[in-house]
Amino acid sequence: MSIAQIAISVQFFESFANLPRQRQGRVIDFMSKFRANPCAPGINYEKVRNAYDPNMHSVRIDDTYRAIVVRQDETGVFLLLWVDHHDRAYEWACRKRCKVNPNTGIVQVFDVQEGTVEVDRRVNGGVRRSLFAGVSDEQLLRLGVPEEKLEETRAISTPDELEELKSTYPEDAYEALEWVAHGFAVDEVLDLLYGESTPEEEIKPNDFAKALTNPGTLKSFVVVDDDDELRAMLAAPLERWRVFLHPTQRRIVTRLYNGPARVTGGAGTGKTVVAMHRAKWLASRISPQEKILFTTFTYNLAADIQENLRKICTPDELKRIEVTNLDRWVVQFLQETDYGYRVVYGEELDEIWEEAIALKDSLGFDKRFYQDEWSKIVHANEAFSLPEYLEASRRGRGLQLDKRKREAVWQVFEEYRRLCDERRVRDAETAMYECRQLITERYEEPLYAAIVVDEGQDLSMSAFRLLRTMAGPEHPNDLFIVGDAHQRIYRNHAVLSHCGINIRGRSSYLRINYRTTEEIRRWAFGLLRGISFDDLDTGYDDGRRCHSLTHGPKPSVRQFDSLDEEFAFVLEQVETLKARGTPLRNICIVARTNRLLDEYVRRFLNAGIRTFEIKRSTTDDRSLDGVRLATMHRVKGLEFDHVFVVAVNKDIVPHPNAVAYQDEVAVTEAMTAERCLLYVALTRAKQTAYVTSHGPMSEFVSEVEQLGESEREGGLVV
Repeated sequence: MSIAQIAISVQFFESFANLPRQRQGRVIDFMSKFRANPCAPGINYEKVRNAYDPNMHSVRIDDTYRAIVVRQDETGVFLLLWVDHHDRAYEWACRKRCKVNPNTGIVQVFDVQEGTVEVDRRVNGGVRRSLFAGVSDEQLLRLGVPEEKLEETRAISTPDELEELKSTYPEDAYEALEWVAHGFAVDEVLDLLYGESTPEEEIKPNDFAKALTNPGTLKSFVVVDDDDELRAMLAAPLERWRVFLHPTQRRIVTRLYNGPARVTGGAGTGKTVVAMHRAKWLASRISPQEKILFTTFTYNLAADIQENLRKICTPDELKRIEVTNLDRWVVQFLQETDYGYRVVYGEELDEIWEEAIALKDSLGFDKRFYQDEWSKIVHANEAFSLPEYLEASRRGRGLQLDKRKREAVWQVFEEYRRLCDERRVRDAETAMYECRQLITERYEEPLYAAIVVDEGQDLSMSAFRLLRTMAGPEHPNDLFIVGDAHQRIYRNHAVLSHCGINIRGRSSYLRINYRTTEEIRRWAFGLLRGISFDDLDTGYDDGRRCHSLTHGPKPSVRQFDSLDEEFAFVLEQVETLKARGTPLRNICIVARTNRLLDEYVRRFLNAGIRTFEIKRSTTDDRSLDGVRLATMHRVKGLEFDHVFVVAVNKDIVPHPNAVAYQDEVAVTEAMTAERCLLYVALTRAKQTAYVTSHGPMSEFVSEVEQLGESEREGGLVV
């Protein structure tokens, strides 16, 4: 026999997670011995009697627990498929078959239907048509359906029936059937799932070793070569994203690009997962002296990513990846270069604008107008002199300014710059611009081997121009940008091609939602009805190409007369979930403001429910139990089984302060950002979502509730 190769299925990790903790320890001990020598005499293989698959064996964990293994002596491959109590393990193994699909080359594990299935089932004297009547047997086989399940597949009449049989199908085959069942053409599904990874050489159905190199197999199996790596996987067996990538994700992660690349896709499609694995892959290919920068817009998202990179990277890879939000990078870089100016934000910056306006404004415009004009016109166009400003395009701004008014506006800008110079301070946009000048003057080589950008939709034109400068002249794999305009919550809007970043021919779109059920996704998508969204460049993203493969109830919408009643409902639901075995850490309460969260913390404390606030400066420590509480902004990038978006009142969402602009276009942008904020909050939910209010419900929610299912999905402007 050749050198042993051991692969572990995702189902093994899932079954391991359901074991009592004491038994998990014994499984871990067994796994170390098994990995060292799967043919050792003490492994104690037993063939599973009455199994459909003659290769099914059990191996002894202890007196009462068994693991299920498929062994192929001729190739030296051992597949660990399941672990459970003796009787349940045997019951599971008896009905399963494990084989290499002869059409796709993917290792599949599936139930074999006993007996004959009636394809046409008569109901009330009629005949129920097969859901896949328009799909030929040849097409079903190309989609990955095992030949043994063709007849059973033909008997399925509705998408609900298909979902009920999900656990009996191979993951790849079920996914393909789900897409077809929801109206996607077979050729489109084949291109989506396999694309360039369609096997070119002859598939050998009996060669498990070859099949384990197929990207489709690696979605459900992992080959482990290191004990430390194995123990890390078993320490978090349900975090699939750490180990298993979909073939579409894997192709993007490992692709060699000739220049900048962009990845878009809806909430829950795994963009950040792809970005993290991309950073790991890049770090494994550079020299120890080189660095990868992984950056995003906010501090808390950077902290979350740093924590998650620790879970997938080796120590050497982690050393080569620098993780920080861009504002922090700018501040640190300028400090190291003796810049001599402080970068200021918030109230301190507002005071400077207010003073400049008080001294020089003659038009009656407010602070928000001037701040927007400074960012969206002056910096976006790099119009840093009056002549340049007079010529700059103001397309997309609501208030019209003739030459005289522009000259008057420029007087405020001149005073603002004078005050900043006097106080030795800079706003973030100006600091980014001056960063670029310093880099160009002082550095001949790129600052980083590659830069990975997460949540790219929230970065400004100045930010992307800075990133282009940091990465140096365009070269292979230099910039990798992921984002989704539907989640733009900060009103920044950049066009990559206008920032010197050419992604033409190097764009990918993720379509499979791994987090949210299709029902929650569709409902949340209805919040964005009638709004046009960009693709981070000059194109449009209608968002309708995404689909979720999991199903459940649509969001529950409840309106109450008082906060007392609203909280009582939320508390009842939380206690019910807890009684059913849901850890409190898997429940999150989301609100628009910190003040509302403080009230919920107080009420949960009085009710004896432990809480954990996820604040701007903290990551979600999963070792600590307690109901999570977070603002709509802070919950971005996280996910929970159950999400309660509370106090979605008419006078809170949209928040009055967030939409208080003089410019009508700015008001529209702010209203869209508020809708996106609610969309983001809801799409954190994996299983159930609740939307509650005390008093009149937000108009956003009322509008969605009045839509039909097809209207929620098809409402974006293209």
